[in-house]
Amino acid sequence: MTDPSRHSTVNRRAFVAASAATAGLIASPALAQSAAGQAEQGVEIARHNVSSFRSLDWRPYFKSLRNGAVLVDTTSRVAHYWSEDQSVYKLYPTSVPLSEDLTRLGRTSVIRKVEGPSWRPTPAMRRRNPEWPEFVGPGPDNPLGTHALYLSWQYYRIHGTHDTRKIGRKSSNGCIGLYNQHIQELFALTKVGTQVLLI
Repeated sequence: MTDPSRHSTVNRRAFVAASAATAGLIASPALAQSAAGQAEQGVEIARHNVSSFRSLDWRPYFKSLRNGAVLVDTTSRVAHYWSEDQSVYKLYPTSVPLSEDLTRLGRTSVIRKVEGPSWRPTPAMRRRNPEWPEFVGPGPDNPLGTHALYLSWQYYRIHGTHDTRKIGRKSSNGCIGLYNQHIQELFALTKVGTQVLLI
């Protein structure tokens, strides 16, 4: 024999959940229509792991904040920045390398900063993609976006991108990409000698 009070609790929970979902759709009809329309058309809706974007303390990763510090977490696809005096902390979504063999982890530093960078594919990129151009100057077709932080590792950069679809994804050949407005901000905050750690 079933307990009638148990059915009442379950029904109440179902009603509250359904009401909350409906209220959310009513409160945001554009979102509801967009998601529904994309689902009907078979368009894959991007899922973002918001829980990965959480503040971190610098101490487990750096001995000090001398010259400031950038931590790139390739798993959560986010970059953290701390200023030397600890007055500034920033968190930026990033793109990360396509595969483990393209990913370099460890400690490095910013050795050069370039606004309006030009781009040359590495020899390995040219072997994989012989159709790519040998050189791309600054501008909207440049894969490095508007600003680039050159690291002490040859060919590795933290840079912007004009292709915003890449952010939050495994989409690079080794570099770390940020939205152009974010790399512009990080560019202004960092200096030659800023510590960088990729984990």
